[in-house]
Amino acid sequence: MRSVFITGSAQGIGHETARVLIEAGHRVVAHARDERRAAEVRASLPGAAAVLTGDLASLEGTRALAAQVTAAGPFDAVVHNAGVGGGASRREVTADGLGRIFQVNVVAPYLLTALCPRPARLVYLTSGLESAGRLDFDDLTLEKLEWDGMRAYADSKLMDVVLAFAVARRWPDVVVNAVDPGWVRTRLGGPDATDALPDGAGTPVWLAVSDEPEALVTGRYLKHRVSLRANPAAYDPEVQERLLEVLGGITGETVAGDAAGGLATS
Repeated sequence: MRSVFITGSAQGIGHETARVLIEAGHRVVAHARDERRAAEVRASLPGAAAVLTGDLASLEGTRALAAQVTAAGPFDAVVHNAGVGGGASRREVTADGLGRIFQVNVVAPYLLTALCPRPARLVYLTSGLESAGRLDFDDLTLEKLEWDGMRAYADSKLMDVVLAFAVARRWPDVVVNAVDPGWVRTRLGGPDATDALPDGAGTPVWLAVSDEPEALVTGRYLKHRVSLRANPAAYDPEVQERLLEVLGGITGETVAGDAAGGLATS
């Protein structure tokens, strides 16, 4: 039995990942944005060991969640599944003054990574749209350009891959990977998506608990258990370090470790 924490477990891929792991006999701690959603998760996942609450669109809420995760652990694996899409018609700004897509999709997993004890495995969900993402460190959250929600989403998903590779390089003792779950029929993916929910959850489940040798390789970008080539920018150590520096400046927290590690750099 493994102990796994999954962000964004109220619905979609996160919920399915939790359900499959619970049915396989693992200890699963789920997460929901607020108590109303948490009650729904408790009803739909009665086998969950706990359901933690925390608003990832808030630095304070994310810090509070990190404290709960620490108390509920230790965890063998953490799956950073929570995210918001790019459908907003205008740029939404959180109470912290950050673009909502950027804060939920990038800042929150970084802050949780920095504050929570290291698990043996980390999984960061991204999207195939990371290939179209761009990193403009002068305008990471599209404050200056005309708003394009899908570009903001693609950029955030590229940053998730960069974050995963950066953590893999700094923490060589942890198996860290980024996963494109595919275009999955969820509320985010929409009814026209080509992949079923079990397909989207399959790789996160495998990476979280499998002892197969292929599941224990770190610093990769995977889709349906196959290692693929990510956006070239994600492999650049200077890009990785700069993103960590930006996120550290926003949160006041650092992902400590050996920055001279040799993973995810080519």
